[in-house]
Amino acid sequence: MRLNNFIKNNKSSFVPGIIIPSLLFIVCTSLLSVFFPTATDYYLSIVKNALFTNLNWLYVLVVTLFVFFLLFLFLSKYGNIKLGANDAKPEFSFFSWISMLFAAGMGIGLMYFSVAEPLSHYADSSLQGLSMEERSKDAQLYTFFHWGIHAWAIYGVVGLSLAYFTYRYRLPLSLRSCFYPLLKDKINGRAGDVVDMFALCSTFFGITTTLGFGVMQLSAGLVHIGILPHVSFTYQVIIVLVIMTISIASATSGVAKGVKFLSQLNIVAAVILLLFVLIFGPTTFLFGSLSEGIGYYINAFFNLTFNTHAYEPERQEWFFNWTILYWAWWISWSPYVGLFIAKISKGRTIREFIGAVLLIPTLFNFLWMSFFGNSAIWLDQHQAQGSLSAMIDQADLLLFKFFEYFPMSHVVSIYSLFIIFIFFVTSADSGIYVMNNISSNNAEQSPKWQLTFWGAMLAIVSLVLLNAGGLQALQTMTLITALPFAIIMLLFCYSLIKGLLIDSEYYDRPLSHATSSWSGAFWKERLERIVAYHEKKDVNQYLVKTVKPAFEELKQEFESNGIIAKVESALSTSPHFVEIKIQHENMADFIYGVRNEAKTVSDYLRNEGNAPDITDEQTYVPHTYFGDNRAGYDIQYFTKNEMISDVLKHYERFIALSSDQKNEIFLGQNLRETD
Repeated sequence: MRLNNFIKNNKSSFVPGIIIPSLLFIVCTSLLSVFFPTATDYYLSIVKNALFTNLNWLYVLVVTLFVFFLLFLFLSKYGNIKLGANDAKPEFSFFSWISMLFAAGMGIGLMYFSVAEPLSHYADSSLQGLSMEERSKDAQLYTFFHWGIHAWAIYGVVGLSLAYFTYRYRLPLSLRSCFYPLLKDKINGRAGDVVDMFALCSTFFGITTTLGFGVMQLSAGLVHIGILPHVSFTYQVIIVLVIMTISIASATSGVAKGVKFLSQLNIVAAVILLLFVLIFGPTTFLFGSLSEGIGYYINAFFNLTFNTHAYEPERQEWFFNWTILYWAWWISWSPYVGLFIAKISKGRTIREFIGAVLLIPTLFNFLWMSFFGNSAIWLDQHQAQGSLSAMIDQADLLLFKFFEYFPMSHVVSIYSLFIIFIFFVTSADSGIYVMNNISSNNAEQSPKWQLTFWGAMLAIVSLVLLNAGGLQALQTMTLITALPFAIIMLLFCYSLIKGLLIDSEYYDRPLSHATSSWSGAFWKERLERIVAYHEKKDVNQYLVKTVKPAFEELKQEFESNGIIAKVESALSTSPHFVEIKIQHENMADFIYGVRNEAKTVSDYLRNEGNAPDITDEQTYVPHTYFGDNRAGYDIQYFTKNEMISDVLKHYERFIALSSDQKNEIFLGQNLRETD
């Protein structure tokens, strides 16, 4: 209650229903990890291992669905839809956009795992029966798999759903908005708060654990190059304070300034380091292995995508500790990364968004992991004599040990530390921005102290857990939350498809069929009908006074031309209809009918003051139907002569189709039924 009053009295944009329960959960979980780190990690690990062992197939299935869902949207007509109004323009240049989404999504992981992961796969005991060449190729393949399209498809589903409903439907940039087609205005209630609480806690835990483990790598690197005398908690405190001070300054300056600048600096610095490894490493081998590795990945794509290693028990432990753990980790990070890339993607088309998010970071990851990983494996085979692969349990130091085999190793190690530092800052500043966005339900204006609050929370919790040894427990907790959020993401996909169908129908819907013959002759009568919403009796009267006389007149004219037609109707009992039918012996009957159909009127139209006066939830319209079950349409504006003209159009179509032998399958129904 006090926190609630504090929020109201200090002009905060925090939403009490989100921030209060989220902070309680964060504090309680952190305290458990601090005071009972071993026990907490032990019991959480039991849950995690149970999920990974028994439901690994579900992780594989949902991630596979995300990949093919985005590929479907990319290739479909929905790819042309913009994330925003039809005339919306992108807020950021293409380079700035790519730099920011990439730095937020993968940056620090590339530095930490670029050497460690390929060497770990290469040295894995379950692959020892293979030749050195086969292990090298598989190491690159699995690294590509874990850092490729599948990882970015997870981010892409959340980011696309958020961007679409935020900029197309003009809803808040909040995970709850992704449920609008399912929940409508209920997203503003308790259900929406729960979804945002989940996203806020997941984002906080993910960034906290990454910050804590990253500080360990930074401090180990600083000791390795001689800047720090030894690893100590005091030095780690200083590192965290420096990182968070810069991150808070960047976040408070806004996405268009600090975050954008640091992201661009990050990507440029990373490319320079990548070129250094390429030039001073085994260059020819690296280019050849990259080409072969991409081909190997494409060739093995479907096998990798669906493989659960059910027939390879010796590979199960590796599968759980790498692939399933990665899928869970990417899913747990997806609320944070998805929110951030949605924030910077206004004005892009769905096809542009999916193409950029899936392909560009994936290709860069392939370059990075191939040049670093294959260089490390090549050096381990030709110069290090296995000493690099022997250090796979010391991932914090492995990158710096790797640089010892390059010229200017000391300078390069310092430069790599600078990149790691900037990657941390970009992850932290975008994380601060996203957490404030979630906790304030995308408020347009938030006081800067809120951003400072989140930065301070990240720093304090990460340092306390680092000192108490509770980071592993918090990481395990984060991985456990991934599976329920994966189910939520499946609902995002369903909701997005539903929204796109409505979107496409709205913008592609042509003018009413009944208006095609309009001129200005009866414009006052037309307007009167447009603004009048009818009861059932009004449509029945239209059937009696307009439709039935038109059909009777047509019947007489058909008979004068030697064609027998019948007019049938039911106007006193439901369902109310009138139809004209021409029966045939050897082909389907021609039927043109009009029935009285109910139509639901939207709440917002009924509640609008400056709109036609509508009191009931339903209105009624005369709706056509046909003998071949084609979709009918509303004909409430037709005069009698226009009604006759419309029937003749359909009869002419029927005769034209009947004259073509290939249409026998549709028009020979009566003959087939007789046989």
